[in-house]
Amino acid sequence: MSDAEVAVLIVGGGPVGLTARALLEQWGVRALLVEKHGELSPFPRSRLVNVRSMEIFRGLGLADRITARAFAPRYARVRFRDTLNGADFASASMVGVHAPVPESPALGVVTSQDRLEPVLLDAADAPVRFGAELVALAEEDDAVVARLADHRTGAERRIRARYVLAADGAHSTVRRLLGIGTTGPGALGGVTTVVFDADLDRWCAPQPAGVYFTAHGSFMPLYPEGGWAWFGPTPEDAEGADWGDVVAHALGPGAGVRPDVLRVQHWVMDAFVAERLRHGRILLAGDAAHAVPVIGGLGMNAGVADVHNLCWKLAGVLQGWAGPGLPATYEPERHPVARETLRQAVANAQLLRGVQRRRLEQLRAGESAPEQVELPWTDRYFAQLGLALGVVYRSAAVLLGDDDPPEPPAPGTDYVPTVAPGHRLPHRRLADDRSTLDAVGAWFTLLTPDPAAWVPGAAVPVPLRVEPLAREHTEPYGLGPGGALLVRPDGHIAARWPGAPPAATTLPDALAALTGRPAD
Repeated sequence: MSDAEVAVLIVGGGPVGLTARALLEQWGVRALLVEKHGELSPFPRSRLVNVRSMEIFRGLGLADRITARAFAPRYARVRFRDTLNGADFASASMVGVHAPVPESPALGVVTSQDRLEPVLLDAADAPVRFGAELVALAEEDDAVVARLADHRTGAERRIRARYVLAADGAHSTVRRLLGIGTTGPGALGGVTTVVFDADLDRWCAPQPAGVYFTAHGSFMPLYPEGGWAWFGPTPEDAEGADWGDVVAHALGPGAGVRPDVLRVQHWVMDAFVAERLRHGRILLAGDAAHAVPVIGGLGMNAGVADVHNLCWKLAGVLQGWAGPGLPATYEPERHPVARETLRQAVANAQLLRGVQRRRLEQLRAGESAPEQVELPWTDRYFAQLGLALGVVYRSAAVLLGDDDPPEPPAPGTDYVPTVAPGHRLPHRRLADDRSTLDAVGAWFTLLTPDPAAWVPGAAVPVPLRVEPLAREHTEPYGLGPGGALLVRPDGHIAARWPGAPPAATTLPDALAALTGRPAD
């Protein structure tokens, strides 16, 4: 049982772990990903890839491939009906998915997780071991030793990793082994997903949607070429349920369609945030860090943002241009976001259940549905650009100005672009039809109208690119003729100087402070 050594061990082969693998490879860091299941999940699961995640996938060169396998933008709506074969009594669009928004060069998509994961798997060459389950962890001063069990052969193997990134889901083995507790409502109830085939075009093709919420459960088209899923509360007699009858009942009276049931999955809708996101060299991301209700499509996207925040920091330490304390900035930056994501997702789930419950009670009382019902959130249910694009970070990896508040403001429903440190760099179109976000990558980016004033006299050890900024962008970015914005590899503003550099060492000193590396 000899040890194998890797820079980063990723535990969990869902979208978050696969994204981390691709991001680390972009940085030149070789990772090993292990997944206890024998293959990628065959279930559709997550549906919405929001505009911020698509910006991240755009940076990895994956956006076009993901979009090609996704639904057309007209499916980016939710519709409310008594039964699937009934008329809409309410509808809402998914902002940043249904149509482009001026705040981003990207467009979110509606797609099924089993369509997304193969694209992410193909995005990197780093090794992946399916059927390998983590069974033990031991922390050392400079590494973590993980013991893995092979499901096929029963053999065990030790892996010695500089860091472990736990993306192993809501029932995380890593979190359990570390004894990290959770806070929040906990389990919100059992849910059953039924994957089935049926011809439902007569009710859905003229009014496409990503989700149809009915009083008897919810329907999702799975792929542009066909396939459906129904999901709803798991009944007490789940083992004896005739799922074809359950789905047919939700289709509505007189539908005359008998669904061909393909798969049934029972699961629990969890709602919690881990008490800690970091334990030494072990870091939690995705559902291992924050399991949120699926309503509103917030969970997977928050996990993608987690690893986008984390992977450049791990790369900095592993490649020697950052100090060992840089990964410690992950928790203070992402933990508040996890709590706000949980709050919003729970609110979404409660609002949805309230609508469905009240409508079901009306139906049982024999009341007919009005032509339109005003939803309690109107069109703001999916208007979550504030949470997608308006996240603000505070840590040692952000240099605040004198006027910047020490505590980050909570992201609201709406997104208001700002160039204050800690915020995502606002999107602006450059002269060559690139976005300013396209200038961000596996390096720090300095945006300035006066590159000559900012180029360091000697080489800096931190990866850095200086991007000339056209004069028409200086005012929106709050910069004078000699000012500059320093942008982190994850697209968040690290520092801002409205005017010329105060000293020749301003930029090198800032990079040293941000990365926790002593200045040369």
